Amino acid sequence: MSQRQDSRVFGKRPKEAHTIIFASGDSIRHITVRPWMAGLLMSFIGVMAIGYLAATTYLILRDDLIGASMARQARMQHAYEDRIAALRSQVDRVTSRQLLDQQLMEEKVAELIARQNALTNRHGKLGPLLDRAGVRPETIPLPSPNPRKQAAARTETVKGQRLASLAATPQVIADPKTVRINPLAYANVSSVPASGETVSERADRIFSTVTLSLKSIEREQIEKMQGLAIDAYETASQIGEIMEDSGLPLPEGMESAVGGPFVRPVDPKAFDATLEDLDHALRQLDTMRDHARKLPIGIPAPDSEITSRYGNRRDPFLKRMAFHGGIDFRASTGTPINSAGAGVVVHAGRNGGYGKMVEIDHGGGFTSRYAHLSKVLVNKGDHVSLGQRIGKAGSTGRSTGPHLHYEIRQNGNSIDPMRFLQTARKLEPLLVAQ
Repeated sequence: MSQRQDSRVFGKRPKEAHTIIFASGDSIRHITVRPWMAGLLMSFIGVMAIGYLAATTYLILRDDLIGASMARQARMQHAYEDRIAALRSQVDRVTSRQLLDQQLMEEKVAELIARQNALTNRHGKLGPLLDRAGVRPETIPLPSPNPRKQAAARTETVKGQRLASLAATPQVIADPKTVRINPLAYANVSSVPASGETVSERADRIFSTVTLSLKSIEREQIEKMQGLAIDAYETASQIGEIMEDSGLPLPEGMESAVGGPFVRPVDPKAFDATLEDLDHALRQLDTMRDHARKLPIGIPAPDSEITSRYGNRRDPFLKRMAFHGGIDFRASTGTPINSAGAGVVVHAGRNGGYGKMVEIDHGGGFTSRYAHLSKVLVNKGDHVSLGQRIGKAGSTGRSTGPHLHYEIRQNGNSIDPMRFLQTARKLEPLLVAQ
């Protein structure tokens, strides 16, 4: 009672310290526990309890967090691997496309080389025929020289571009979202025109242009060959018609009605047939020309006036009618006299009233005589050609003055040379290769 009163009078009484006694046998120990120590202990126990509860909660929730993290990482890895696989597939497609384009390009180059070589070889076959036709080889189109070297250089350039582009292939970096591959990166970007034309398209365009050019050359070659064949047939036909109209014999087995060649469609495969047509036409033309040149169809004294014709006339010595077996050309002494056709000299020297005379056997029973010469330039047995100089005009033998007496004989009988002279004027432009 008094204590409660004292407390109310003098204030709150301080708490007393608690003592904990440990007894073990004869030894006794005690620990005085003060209030602040109890508070500190309780605080430590509370912190430990909170830590335990937090650790327990973390351990409970950690599996979910780890699972979610692992799932997210797995998704990222799968996306990364899918992106890498897509990029590799894209690279493989681009590389395969490039290799295929390169192979196609090499095949096209090989085809162009083969075509150019064929054209060059054809031009070589045409050379002898062009010489026979009197045509300069440069008039026939020919592809550019050294096609193999140019094509090989083009192929090496393309290969270099392809290898350089493959060497510059971008590498896949860590973050797949930042990876971007442009298929055109594997081509030579500098070779892509500003218009956006791809390398493959440009190559196709170039090859198409070259192919069309080569085909044009092939067509032009065949057309020119066909034109030459037609001209040769027509020339041979004209020679035959002129000779036939003049009563001159044609070559054996050569009909006068020579027609034009069979003109095949313009087709590169028709080259050999067209070449055969041209060769046949030129052979026919050569046969006609060689046969015509053997006949006395030339003019022995060009630019000389005819003073006496073939047939009956008044003899200048006897002053009575007589037969004149040739024609006379007014020619001063020393005027060159030419052979009227190809043949063999059967007489070269004096022959009675003919004076100095040259007689040429042209074959087929035809001979020509050149009389009253002042000088003979050939010998018996010589082979002469059309237009070859055989002597000089004069006045030897039975002659009243310088002139050329010209005769043509068939099987020993004289015939009118005027028919041959008229034929010669018509045939002269046809017997010369243009």
